[in-house]
Amino acid sequence: MYLPGVGPKRAEILKQEAGIVTCEDLLYYFPFKHIDRSRFYKVFEVNESMPYIQIKGRILFFEEVGELQSKRLIAKFADDTGTIDLVWFKGLKWIRDKYKTGQEYILFGKPTEFRDSINIVHPDIDPIDDTQQVTSGFMPFYHTTEKMKKAFLHSRAIQKLQFTLLSGINWIIPEILPSYVLEKLRMMSLSEAVRNIHFPESAGLLKKAELRLKFDELFFIQLNILQTARHRCQKLDGIVFSKVGDVFNSFYHNYLPFELTGAQKRVVREIRKDMGSGRQMSRLLQGDVGSGKTLVALLSMLLAVDNNHQACLMAPTEILAQQHYATLTDYLKDMNLRIALLTGSTKQKEREKILQGLAGGEIHFIVGTHALIEDAVVFASLGLAVIDEQHRFGVEQRSRLWIKNKQVPHILIMTATPIPRTLAMTLYGDLDVSVIDEMPPGRKPIKTVHRYDNKRAELYDFLRSEIRKGCQIYVVYPLIEVSENFDYKNLEDGFTVFKDVFPEYKVCMVHGKMKPKEKEEAMGRFVSGEAQILVATTVIEVGVNVPKASVMVIESAERFGLSQLHQLRGRVGRGTDQSYCILVSSYKLSHDTRKRLEIMVRSNDGFEIAEADLQLRGYGDLEGTQQSGEGFFLKIASLATDGQILQSARNLAENILETDPYLKSDVNRLLRERLQTLFHRKVSWGRIG
Repeated sequence: MYLPGVGPKRAEILKQEAGIVTCEDLLYYFPFKHIDRSRFYKVFEVNESMPYIQIKGRILFFEEVGELQSKRLIAKFADDTGTIDLVWFKGLKWIRDKYKTGQEYILFGKPTEFRDSINIVHPDIDPIDDTQQVTSGFMPFYHTTEKMKKAFLHSRAIQKLQFTLLSGINWIIPEILPSYVLEKLRMMSLSEAVRNIHFPESAGLLKKAELRLKFDELFFIQLNILQTARHRCQKLDGIVFSKVGDVFNSFYHNYLPFELTGAQKRVVREIRKDMGSGRQMSRLLQGDVGSGKTLVALLSMLLAVDNNHQACLMAPTEILAQQHYATLTDYLKDMNLRIALLTGSTKQKEREKILQGLAGGEIHFIVGTHALIEDAVVFASLGLAVIDEQHRFGVEQRSRLWIKNKQVPHILIMTATPIPRTLAMTLYGDLDVSVIDEMPPGRKPIKTVHRYDNKRAELYDFLRSEIRKGCQIYVVYPLIEVSENFDYKNLEDGFTVFKDVFPEYKVCMVHGKMKPKEKEEAMGRFVSGEAQILVATTVIEVGVNVPKASVMVIESAERFGLSQLHQLRGRVGRGTDQSYCILVSSYKLSHDTRKRLEIMVRSNDGFEIAEADLQLRGYGDLEGTQQSGEGFFLKIASLATDGQILQSARNLAENILETDPYLKSDVNRLLRERLQTLFHRKVSWGRIG
């Protein structure tokens, strides 16, 4: 379809900058805000504190001021109460050619003050004949990039394209929800919703349009997730783990290092039931740092061995893989089971022995990194794949684990990143979820305090007293790619300061730019207790377990997100000593940052913190969600604020699939077609251009 106003050049910019390729993409490019344009002001009423104003009047004259780069165009705009200056820094010739002196126009823009006079920079100007189109009440504002603006595809131009497109299709959009759903929900039609999101007739209709479009977006995501999960259950026969045998019972009754918590027992029962059901298990195991997820994973892996299968545990980093290997080896030291570690740095000779052991079935458990998905790795019979912090792996990488097998193994995904309910329903809606919401007995809650960076002497005194008690200290500095060099300088300066302040103790440093061997040596000195203070970047966020490390100092805490602060805090509190997390920041803090640090001081509950993080920052900033490979992008709904809409969308999707799992009935034809369009891209509205 050809859309007037969009030639090949503009079409390419829309595609690259905004992902707009089809007419539907354009209609679903929603405004991020609306401003009421129903009122006209007089020039004498205008002041610089007003957000946006609209005036009817005439351009009296133009004049160009300045030279070369500083050249600007100024126009004197007047109504019957006074004059106001209009200023342009770009497109000067185009402006002079387009607007005529003496003609009446509608002016819209944000007033500012410059040298004691009010002016409007780059205002919107429309002929008086367009009054009905541009002052219909609420003006939409669209996100645009610098590249778009240079091609004159600013917010106002997008609005005009929407008007042209909607006029061209007679303001009629084909419905995507069946009539019985619309009647049940009492929602406006899609045509009304799209018209009122771009050109609202009233505040009430704008609200109804937002509700309809948010519901559509969340409903089809849920319908797709739930249908996919149903199909997987029906199509994928699971390996039946029919018995709890000698290996599991021997470990459980003789070698279990401590009594399981009630939450751990509940989760083990859920996993046992899944793996004995004859369907493939796909389960997400959530639990705060230190809640005992690894022990639950080990018990699940022992069930695999009891049923003549192997198990693997895949971790995102070598440090974490080594940590898991050390933990599992320690747990299993008195049992006749063979466990191996496979990472990128495994020597060739050792690698060959491991590959033979896996293919022949002599190795029961393997712990590793991405190395486990290499083509050379072949299992005799993989029955269970445990994936730690799965958001660090792409979907394709994960799937390569289970295509190595004749039968699809059971999948247990572990995460220490607490996931808010709305996010879990959307990112992991096709998985069964288990939550370990209880900490092992004897663990004391970590005390968190906020200190300003000008109170260093008190901080150092406290750290010295803790080291004297036999405790160790983490000191973490932020590392943000934009200012990497500056951050590394901060880290190195901090390392020097701590060495100077604590000359009687050993201080070591770890960061991502170090060679793996150097990093391991430094970490080794800290783990063994040789070093008392570890100065590091967030490489220790998912890292080693050091029971004697009881204090976490987070420098420039204002530069971290809530979930990351909580993850870092989880590095301490592993032993029986009282542990502390000290958030060090500057005095100058924004409202949101202050709120973030207050939440950390107040709460140790990872789920409460994750919910707060979602409220403060939105889902796109939560670590891992964009890398999850799930491939959804919300255009209008918000997981932070639209939880109720999401829940009702999910409930409706479940009810529909209960009676019509494949959406084959005539009444659900529209739903079937929409799912095809959204998630299989077999239908196209035709390219713009």
